[in-house]
Amino acid sequence: MNVQIQSIHFKADQKLKDYIQKKLSKLEHLYDAIIDSQVFLKVENNHQKINKTIEVKLNVQNQSIFKTQTSQSFEAATDLAVDALKIQLKKYKERLRLTA
Repeated sequence: MNVQIQSIHFKADQKLKDYIQKKLSKLEHLYDAIIDSQVFLKVENNHQKINKTIEVKLNVQNQSIFKTQTSQSFEAATDLAVDALKIQLKKYKERLRLTA
């Protein structure tokens, strides 16, 4: 799966990019028709500890699956977003199965 990672207003290190790539590649085991994904990393400019936001957009057949997650670190936000995307992909697969 082709993963495009964009960090907004900061430079993400390679370790973080590799972590995100590894987590998103696990979604291909669940559903192999994922075309590509786009990831946006942002640091919210507020005074709270929970200020790291990740937005993930998965492009599948004729549809996009989107999840935004905010947490204390990008790694934690990635884990939560991937868990939510797994659920969305399962629902999407079930809908495809029912309409076929």
